[in-house]
Amino acid sequence: MSKKIYEIHADICKTLGNAKRIEILSALENRELTVSELVNILSISPANVSQHLAIMKQKGILKSRRNGNNIFYRVSNAKVIKACSLMREVLLERFEEGQEIARKFSKAKKFF
Repeated sequence: MSKKIYEIHADICKTLGNAKRIEILSALENRELTVSELVNILSISPANVSQHLAIMKQKGILKSRRNGNNIFYRVSNAKVIKACSLMREVLLERFEEGQEIARKFSKAKKFF
């Protein structure tokens, strides 16, 4: 069973390994939005937004509800946003460390 969990985990991470999907999750962080609202926010085509939404919905990352002609999308579990936020924090810390190393290298280089 544990091997299957690792496979599912990897599959979800692969699904989230797309910049536009992470951008969509960011837009949906605390609210529901329609495809047209996401198109306006992200400035990408409706077909592209729909494709990403369908993939994330199929993987259980998003949920949707219909209200008349509109379909509203939302994140299925707030922990998905938390996981993405934690990863962003790690990346920002790594970026800051890289900048610090570059500053130290730049100062050291002046002495040669």
